[in-house]
Amino acid sequence: MTAPSIPTLMTHRLILRAPTEADFPAYAAFLSSARTRGMGGPYGTRAAWGLFCHEVAGWTLHGHGALMVDLRATGECVGQVGISHGPLYPEKELGWLIYDGHEGRGYAAEAATVLRDWAHEALGLDSLVSYVDPKNARSIALAERIGATVDPQALGQDPGDLVYRHRAGSGWGTPRC
Repeated sequence: MTAPSIPTLMTHRLILRAPTEADFPAYAAFLSSARTRGMGGPYGTRAAWGLFCHEVAGWTLHGHGALMVDLRATGECVGQVGISHGPLYPEKELGWLIYDGHEGRGYAAEAATVLRDWAHEALGLDSLVSYVDPKNARSIALAERIGATVDPQALGQDPGDLVYRHRAGSGWGTPRC
């Protein structure tokens, strides 16, 4: 199997690019924090490595995966956005995480919107979901901000998840950044 080309996507503030091994220490530090409680964490280094590799392997297995979020102005990596799939995901999930000290600046919404629109245009996906812990007010607000709505009929990844559905035609393809 030939590895697919991993895109580089850009906005006026961000560069979304393929993960490299050099990105792992910051990713692992984030996953070891209490901020990951709503996604099964905190995680030790071994589990974080497995999750990181899952995000990278998605590109080969499914034609989509994670992209690191860099600031165009400085090149600093501030988080990750990705589309996850596989046996642990009932549907293709649009997810995001922003590292400590970079929240509240719209980076996650900007990155998620660009990746969502790329998935529609490049992969023909008309629907993605975001699995959100009901206690995660920031992710709920972000999902709603970029046009997703709760789908009470959808299966969650974990019991109690809110499932936010991103549908083509509900802002997809419309620049929001």
